[in-house]
Amino acid sequence: MADRVFWQKKALSEMTTEEWESLCDGCGKCCLQKLEDDEDGTVYYTDVVCQYMTDECRCSIYPKRHETVPNCVWLKPEDVDQFYWLPSTCAYRLLAEGRDLPLWHPLVSGDPQLIHAVNVSVNHMDLVPDNQVPEEEWEDHIIDNV
Repeated sequence: MADRVFWQKKALSEMTTEEWESLCDGCGKCCLQKLEDDEDGTVYYTDVVCQYMTDECRCSIYPKRHETVPNCVWLKPEDVDQFYWLPSTCAYRLLAEGRDLPLWHPLVSGDPQLIHAVNVSVNHMDLVPDNQVPEEEWEDHIIDNV
């Protein structure tokens, strides 16, 4: 099929840095603080978001995020087997699981704002910056609608 695009032709490990980065749909869900149940591995999302998240669902310090926030997760192709915690709509997880990108994804639709219009991003949520909520209170902020 001649019109297949890079994410349909390449494994995640074969993508260039530019291709890899372009998979991010800008939903902002990976910047929500999460809690994992030690007993069963269930991951719970909270309405607590990284303090560096912008209103456009982007990181305001992206190039230096790992220096500024040492526990910021760095998604890398070699870690795809650990992507279970990513939201079910995430391109990295979808492709790692052998599925295709949804129609609203910016690479498919050509519209980076569509993800917000269809309410897949966190843009429509009432969020609290993580520097305003002590970590021991994050459990009180667990949400269902991710």
